[in-house]
Amino acid sequence: MVWENSPSHICRGGDVRGLAFCCPPVKPCPIMGALREVGLTPQEFLDIKQKFARETRLGEGPATCFGSLVWCCKTSKPCPLRDMTLNQIGMTEEEYMDLKKELSEVILNAGTPPTSNEAVFALSQTFDISEAEAEKVLADCNNDLRMAVKLLKLKQLEEK
Repeated sequence: MVWENSPSHICRGGDVRGLAFCCPPVKPCPIMGALREVGLTPQEFLDIKQKFARETRLGEGPATCFGSLVWCCKTSKPCPLRDMTLNQIGMTEEEYMDLKKELSEVILNAGTPPTSNEAVFALSQTFDISEAEAEKVLADCNNDLRMAVKLLKLKQLEEK
């Protein structure tokens, strides 16, 4: 079975489960925020993905952008290098997406999400609002940091 509710890529606004589809964190991009959200450093993230690559078939694919399928995108995004590798090793899209789902679970279980106080501070700093306002937004979102970020982004867009 294919990962039915698989997220969009992090760089396209997907939720933290999409870390399974991310490249190595080598430049400033949305992955850094997602890693903070799940409580992982870039090095911890690298270590998790490299270990998963060694232990599964996602370690195959030296002709891909970063040397293994563990760094590749989801199958809905066209990629001739990934697709060529899947074909060469006889891996179906279903197996690939099942392994990516498993990888996502490993990544999320390894992290330590920020405490409520850390989340309030991060929201306050990121959106230039008071900590009291950040705390209220977070509470209104049932302590779902991702939802609070979306809400504050929408508010910023409305104000422009």
